[in-house]
Order: sequence, then C-alpha cells, then structure tokens
Amino acid sequence: MAGLKYMSGFGNEFSSEDPRCPGSLPEGQNNPQVCPYGLYAEQLSGSAFTCPRPANKRSWFYRILPSVKHKPFTPEPCGNLTEDWNEVEPDPNQLRWLPFTIPKSTERKVDFVAGLHTVCGAGDAKSRNGIGIHMYTCNTSMVDRCFNNSDGDFLIVPQQGEILITTEFGKIMVEPNEICVIQQGMRFSVDVFGETRGYILEVYGSHYELPDLGPIGANGLANPRDFLCPVAWYEDRTVTTGYTVINKYQGKLFACQQDFSPFNVVAWHGNYTPYKYNLRNFMVINCVAFDHADPSIFTVLTAKSTRPGVAIADFVIFPPRWGVADHTFRPPYYHRNCMSEFMGLIKGHYEAKEEGFQPGGASLHSMMTPHGPDADCFEKCSTADLKPERVAEGTMAFMFESSFSMAVTKWGLQTCQRLDKTYYQCWEPLRSHFDPNWKPGKK
Repeated sequence: MAGLKYMSGFGNEFSSEDPRCPGSLPEGQNNPQVCPYGLYAEQLSGSAFTCPRPANKRSWFYRILPSVKHKPFTPEPCGNLTEDWNEVEPDPNQLRWLPFTIPKSTERKVDFVAGLHTVCGAGDAKSRNGIGIHMYTCNTSMVDRCFNNSDGDFLIVPQQGEILITTEFGKIMVEPNEICVIQQGMRFSVDVFGETRGYILEVYGSHYELPDLGPIGANGLANPRDFLCPVAWYEDRTVTTGYTVINKYQGKLFACQQDFSPFNVVAWHGNYTPYKYNLRNFMVINCVAFDHADPSIFTVLTAKSTRPGVAIADFVIFPPRWGVADHTFRPPYYHRNCMSEFMGLIKGHYEAKEEGFQPGGASLHSMMTPHGPDADCFEKCSTADLKPERVAEGTMAFMFESSFSMAVTKWGLQTCQRLDKTYYQCWEPLRSHFDPNWKPGKK
C-alpha cells in the first residue's frame, strides 16, 4: 500500500505518534496524571514485569478510549480452529497436502478469522507451552471486527494475496515472500484483495527472536535492521451497530461488543510491537567445499524452549542460493529427526520434490519418521555434473520445525480433503545400488 511508513530494527525501543497530534507522547514519564490531548495511558505487557531487562517486553499506548471499555465476552463458534490434539488417532506417516482450497467469494464470504483452520500442533495454551500450525483461506476483509490472540504469537506467512493488517500500533502491508509477526495480545484486523491463502505458526509461552549466530559472527542470516514495525495511526470512529473484538483464549474463541474502533491509539512507545520481514533480505550461509549443512543455518526466527539449543519452533527458509559443494549429494539428505518438520511452499518448486509438493500445499514429517529426496531427485543428483549452479531460483520453501511431537487434526486428516494419499509412492522406485564387488577407485 503506497504511503505506508515503517521503523526498522528488531526488538528496538520505538516511539511513534500520529502526525495529526504532535506532542501526544508524554515527556519524561509513562503515566502522567493527565495525558496530552486527554488520552488514556495503557500498557501492553509481553513479559513478566520482573524478566531480565534483555527479555523484558512492553509497550505504552496513548489512546482515545481504553480497551477495557467493552461488554462481556461470550463464546463464539471456533469453526476449524482447535487445540484438541486427541480428536483423531495419531498418524506417524509422511503426510503431504495438495494446495488448500480457498472459498470462492461468489459462494460465501469468509474473512481471516472465519478462514482459520488448524492443521496440527501440540502442547497446551493454559500451561503456556506448545504450538499450533494453521492455514488461513479467505476472500473478504474483516469489517468492524478485530482479532486478539491471548494464547500466543502468530507468525503469518502469506502465500497468495497481499494482506493489509491494521493493528493498534499502525498499519502493515504484507505480501507473499514477506512474513509478519503479531505478538500475544495485540489486536489486529485483516483486509484482503481477493482470494487469499497463507500459513501461520503459533507459539504459546515464548516469543520469536533472532537465532544466535555463534561462529558465524556478528552479521548474517536475518539482519535486525531489515525488520520493520508500523508507525502510529489512529481512527476516532464510533460504531453504533457494534464493533466485535474476537479473543482467542485457552484455545477457544470469544467475542465482545464495543461501540468504538480499537485502533484509536494516537501515540505509543516500547519494544513490544508487531513487525514484518522480507525474505529476500535473508543473507544465506551455505557450504563452499563439501557436504550438506543442516537446515538450522537457514533459520530466520526461533522461539526458544527452556532447554539450551532446543526450540519450541524454528522458522526456516530455503531461499535462492548457489550450490557449489564438490563430490557431494547436494539435495537434503535422507533423515530421521527428533524434531517435527512441517513444510510449506510460497512459490516455485522445492528442489528435493519437484512433483507433488505445490505452492499453497504442505507436508509433515513427524518425529523420527524417515524422509528425504524422492526417487527421481536421488537418481538425477547422484549422477549430476557438479558445477556451480543456482539452487531454488524463483522459489521459496520454508519449514516450521518443532521439538514437539505434533498431532494432526481431524480437519487436516479428513475434513479438508486435501491429503495426498499417494505421497509414499514418491519413494517406491528407490532401488538398491549395492555392489558387493566395489573396490576403492571404482566408479
């Protein structure tokens, strides 16, 4: 959207005021007896008050009316959004989904919240430890309603169609090949411009952060300055017909009514904000001699657990890059993993499975379930002439990796009717190349 402005930096202390109200940020204190312009002061806390300073997250709003002014919350139908991980039996098989269906606007109007569908997940929002993976498929904008996730953070990955997200902090336009993080408790509304689809990685009890770089050094991967957060924007709008605030709380949806727009924040300051990032800005690290590096070197954001080096969730991408490794099978290796791997495709073809894995679809390789290149990929890349070549040009695949053993929902296994039951067949043609008479030097 032309004209939108942003501030750059990851986790910075920001301050912003709508230019229509200069001086709306109080000077020298957070909570004056009377705020400029007669505004209300309200704090949004993203961490415990007593967290160490590097982990302490909060922002102060200066708003026309406080968010506490609303009618009571009442239960709202959840549709296909769920935290029930026991509704169907576990399935350890390699799973792949065809592109998830987007409803036609001529048939029914579906906005972002109505279009949320949980594919898989684990853990529990009440104990603040777990994740959920959702698809959103929608065709119409949210009108006089907003969403508030009390359970955790949403990492949103658009795949088809740009989305304009209005938040209490300001507006963010997010296009395919960009991502956006809306952190716990932040109210937002989503405008779409046609048939729209994307992926969501939700984490409970932890916030996303940049991964440690270790021997890589001070620079590389996703650089902090490339993350953008919105500038203050407010609307002073009375909604006599009622404005609906939808609250995701303990895995269920609740709705309340108020008679004003929640996007009435004239100014704000703090380090707890929504933000977006363009995946084209990722600085790729890769092998320049031999072998295949673990995909952790492609981590954009991580949500850490209490165990060092073990993530609740990692967001990993496989961007265009050079492949130059000598005497090496260059695609991902065959693998059994103590982590769960959910993959999606924003555009193009994934190098290890050029057929079957499509943009808007997904795959899940569960804990210790074997996976790897299909038979065609193995045969082609085992005999390829190893010259420097561009890998994944024009594509963008990604992975949500988690230490949780994820359960697939009934919607994911049955209701959506997008499960590709022929997936296992891509490995069926693999044949033995074993030669008991092999000798060193023999090809």
